[in-house]
Amino acid sequence: IGLTQRSLPSLVNVFSFNSPHAQSEQMSNDSSITEFLLQAFADTWELQLLYFWLFLGIYLAALLGNSLIITAIACDHHLHTPMYFFLVNLSLLDLGSISTTLPKAMDISLWDNRAVSYLGCVEQVLFFYFFAAAEYFLLTVMAYDRFVAICQPLHYGTLLGTGAWGSGLCNSLLHTVNTFSLPLCQGNTLDQFFCEIPQILKLSCSHSYLREAGLIVVSASLFFGCFVFIVVSYVQIFSAVLRIPSEQGRHKAFSTCLPHLAVVSLFVSTIMVSYLKPPSISSPSLDIVVSFLYSVVPPAVNPLIYSMRNQDIKDALKRLYEYTVLQHL
Repeated sequence: IGLTQRSLPSLVNVFSFNSPHAQSEQMSNDSSITEFLLQAFADTWELQLLYFWLFLGIYLAALLGNSLIITAIACDHHLHTPMYFFLVNLSLLDLGSISTTLPKAMDISLWDNRAVSYLGCVEQVLFFYFFAAAEYFLLTVMAYDRFVAICQPLHYGTLLGTGAWGSGLCNSLLHTVNTFSLPLCQGNTLDQFFCEIPQILKLSCSHSYLREAGLIVVSASLFFGCFVFIVVSYVQIFSAVLRIPSEQGRHKAFSTCLPHLAVVSLFVSTIMVSYLKPPSISSPSLDIVVSFLYSVVPPAVNPLIYSMRNQDIKDALKRLYEYTVLQHL
């Protein structure tokens, strides 16, 4: 953020226009952006209020689900294994990711407060891409963990988990610094409900946005490489599981892999739909809906996937509930 502050233009010109469109037009030749305007999900107060309660319900469900998984694993010594260490990290990343975008969406829906400060937008981009990239790298590591667990225990889970967080942070810093070092003079209205890099690049008035485009290509290549690694890992996992003579052994092996595979499929499919959809079908309303799918839905649904498919998590939650009830009797 210190780097971006040095690149901020003068803050003398404070906006005082009557409408977002007039504001954008008057700023077309002015790079002194002190705030951005985000998009609302609806035009009427009744629909905005409905969206607020929907977002609040999703947010509370995500907080409750991920917090329960973290607490259950932390309190149950039976779950102190590499696989559940990764699951705790995944829940932490989900909590961070959904807390970066959804509270502002609720603020927009309830109070129609579409403005976000320049530094607030920087922080949102930094944290969202950090949590998203770290989660994807962690899912890749978890695929390798499941592959190795078929043959032998994985003893270096902590190191791999730390590497996922570190890789996500480096990726986020590169994109954030590179994006906000560009001069912006195409207005300040973003066709999105949170600060997203592709929408910010549309406001650039410099050809130096090609630097960020190049960085996006590198990140996309890394994303595809991780995806191929996950696919190859699961091809080998399923080949090994099908060779297990015991039906009970095959069922146990599949039960530990399927929740992770479901989470990976949800995460990857929503991102691909968002970033690879044809420009011909793109529209502001569709972009908002698709971005909601990949930024909000996975963190909210992941705890449900793991709790429903994982018997160990169910047993740990049951023991936690029984212990909590007995303590209050």
